Amino acid sequence: MLGNGVIGILSETCNKWERRRPLTPSHCARLLHSGGGGGTATGVARIIVQPSTKRIYHDSQYEDVGCQISDDLSQCGLVVGVKQPQLEMILPDRAYAFFSHTHKVQKENMPLLDKILNERVSLYDYELIVGDHGKRLLAFGKYAGRAGLIDFLHGLGQRYLSLGYSTPFLSLGASYMYPSLAAAKAAVISIGEEIATHGLPPGICPLVFIFTGSGNVSLGAQEIFKLLPHTFVEPSQLPELFGVGRDPNQPARTSKRVFQVYGSVVTCQDMVEHRDATKVFDKADYYAHPEHYNPIFHEKVAPYASVIVNCMYWEERFPRLLSTKQIQDLMRKGCPLVGVSDITCDIGGSIEFVNQTTSIDSPFFRYDPLNDSYHHDMDGNGVICSAVDILPTEFAKEASQHFGDILSQFVGLLASATDTTNLPAHLRRACIAHGGALTSLYEYIPRMRSSDSE
Repeated sequence: MLGNGVIGILSETCNKWERRRPLTPSHCARLLHSGGGGGTATGVARIIVQPSTKRIYHDSQYEDVGCQISDDLSQCGLVVGVKQPQLEMILPDRAYAFFSHTHKVQKENMPLLDKILNERVSLYDYELIVGDHGKRLLAFGKYAGRAGLIDFLHGLGQRYLSLGYSTPFLSLGASYMYPSLAAAKAAVISIGEEIATHGLPPGICPLVFIFTGSGNVSLGAQEIFKLLPHTFVEPSQLPELFGVGRDPNQPARTSKRVFQVYGSVVTCQDMVEHRDATKVFDKADYYAHPEHYNPIFHEKVAPYASVIVNCMYWEERFPRLLSTKQIQDLMRKGCPLVGVSDITCDIGGSIEFVNQTTSIDSPFFRYDPLNDSYHHDMDGNGVICSAVDILPTEFAKEASQHFGDILSQFVGLLASATDTTNLPAHLRRACIAHGGALTSLYEYIPRMRSSDSE
């Protein structure tokens, strides 16, 4: 079956909210009919789509462009999805492409990898398809950032109400409540107009959003933030917003702060400093020797944050952005932090007290640092936290279109390949397993599994 040019599209069963598809009907139409040769010019002979009543595109839309609708994907040499399929959906001697979350040896995904190896499956992981520039080609990052910030603003209105403040954010819906990204953006713009006209309650100002990282997730979140009346400031300027260090002989600036929000983008040089005070920050050295650096985010940035929007990549070898002890100390000192939008959804990671995922229909929990306790309401002390790991599906149509625009450029190569050595380098590198064995780049996985179990 491998390389027969027949593509199967999974129905997506891992989460009730998952409505995305790796290929839209329009992508399928181009793959099947390009060149007038029944799709042979693209390497795609047929496309079989598992039926679904919840995907953003109806079965009939796929049928209209020449796809077959069937639960049976046994004729498919390549099966594509977005999220991991159920183990029983893994058919032997086929190729599969999806976000497998196996290359970091996450324990919960090892049974899936074992099944893939036992069934001699070729596994391509979208996360590992990287271009010559070192950036991922297939990602939903901007959509995660966009949905994540809209959802957080939605919750922020409720949180401020519980604290005794009425704000324009209260009328904003969650991302999935809008029929399109454009409609959601229009709602944020409307909120912004109200802030610019009537202002925010002085008791919550200056309202400062801290964005970590500079990748697609952060850019997506900032894109939504910029729809509000705003000013970006450098991290070093944050104390000035609170009058820290102001010349007492100069009049205080109070005219504009309630009619806008403030943003600041922090990168690793704002999060750590070298233990040797004579050395300036060097990113390459930090990545090579993170043990030589001390965290400073909790001292230099967090004391001025109303909201932390966490969008950065993090590994355990790096200092945390914010530890549980640090947030406890900050809150005792009166830190204005209201909430954390952890769009990375890196549980127990760079923000230690974000210790659980949340869901689209229940997106927040409340952490009370002073009592070190967790609650599923908006009404008590502490900070609200959001950590939804499936955010892009809230804009399922646009996210699927964006993803399929890229995947359709090379899915035919995967569908017609019988030997991975003939594939372009960026696709070869994304192949975790082939013919019952891990490929050379991923032979470290058993060693990591052994060390984790010791």
